[in-house]
Amino acid sequence: MTDRPGVARPLIDRPLIDRPENARPENARPLIGALVRRPGWLVAAAALAICLPSPPQAGAGSGDAAVAITPADVASAVLVAAAAVLVVTGKAAPPPRTLLAFGPAAAALGLATLCSQDIDASLTGFVRVAQLFVLVPVAVTAIVRDRTDALLVAGAVVVAGLFQAAYGIWQVFTGTGASFAGENVRAVGTFGAGDVMALSVVTGFGLIITLAFVLASARRWVRPLALAAMAVLALALVLALSRGSWIAIAAAAGLVLVAFDRRVAWRTAVAGVALLVVTVGGLGIGTETLTARAQSMARITESPDQSVIDRYSLWTAASGIWQDHPLTGVGVKNFPAYRDSYAPIDLSAAGETADPVHGYKRQPLLSPHSQYLLVLSEQGLVGFAGLLALFGTLLYGLWTRRDPRDPLWLASAGFLAALLTNFVYADMSGPSSVLVAILIGLVAARSLGGSPAGTRSRGEAR
Repeated sequence: MTDRPGVARPLIDRPLIDRPENARPENARPLIGALVRRPGWLVAAAALAICLPSPPQAGAGSGDAAVAITPADVASAVLVAAAAVLVVTGKAAPPPRTLLAFGPAAAALGLATLCSQDIDASLTGFVRVAQLFVLVPVAVTAIVRDRTDALLVAGAVVVAGLFQAAYGIWQVFTGTGASFAGENVRAVGTFGAGDVMALSVVTGFGLIITLAFVLASARRWVRPLALAAMAVLALALVLALSRGSWIAIAAAAGLVLVAFDRRVAWRTAVAGVALLVVTVGGLGIGTETLTARAQSMARITESPDQSVIDRYSLWTAASGIWQDHPLTGVGVKNFPAYRDSYAPIDLSAAGETADPVHGYKRQPLLSPHSQYLLVLSEQGLVGFAGLLALFGTLLYGLWTRRDPRDPLWLASAGFLAALLTNFVYADMSGPSSVLVAILIGLVAARSLGGSPAGTRSRGEAR
């Protein structure tokens, strides 16, 4: 398909749902009518819900995973229910290739649960994994109908990131963040010390979106705003002290820059290094902490700290579990029950966290801190094949519909690069996982359309 002057093309390669032109919501239900006309607001609201404080997890003396329903979980449930109603009533529909992407993952999860070593324990895990990898993403693909919806959701992700970033920066400079090396200097936002990586995940994905719009937006007024947002998000990401997120976001940003223009990527890399040297040299406060944290990434094999030792031990345990249960694993949520039988003796009994709000706590190590190893140990090759089918389909769809001059395509490619890199040493957990599920759905809406034609509208064409 080729562009024709004066003809705009939608974001999603499928027609909008047909509606009578004279259809109007009843006066008594203006809000419902507005949501039916533009249900993307529901997705945006679910993304923003991660900013609401989560209830403290109920400590389980047995070491089992604590069950805590967060505001983001409630918002995602409302989102799924609303999408189901819209689909049943014919007011929304997922892309035609949705089943191809999400069907294998759902089937593999169901089979692994039926073959679980403890089905009762796996049932709650089945619901959680289905929520994050199937239900919420499919709901988003059905609700995000056009480019306006996609921009609305992307904007909500950036707003959530900016809120958490501003709060995290304030925590660092007031000494109210999470404890690190005996000082409360780690930015954690509203998530608290119990979920120290969440802020870096949220701000990192917001940074990738703003970078895409700095590079490719045709509206000049968008670029300075996106650049200012990038600065705030990047500062918070640095102050979160999450080495894994630094690596994942750096890799994703590099991919976005190279996909857009290699010369721009080279100039940006040089300028970024120079800016980093000047910024770190001029910070004064926290310079030693940042330097030590950065240098520790080069010593993870020679002299790893305890957190890295624990991660290696958990990886060893997960690998051993998978080798003994290769096909369907031990069942979702059953990793903690088998962990100690396979882990080396140098694994800590629990992680330690502290912040001024929640105080000192010991956090049980309930996963191998790698999504790939978690799936292999709990769902085996069957579950891993479903995961590969999901992300392989999304990557193929983005490749066949590639448009490096479209900021939404760049953001989608950058998000997948960051997520798949992050899955090497982290897994989906905590309130931020709902945001990840929403972004998976947004990428699916962009990549699973009916034809591989481009997607930029005339208003954003270069």
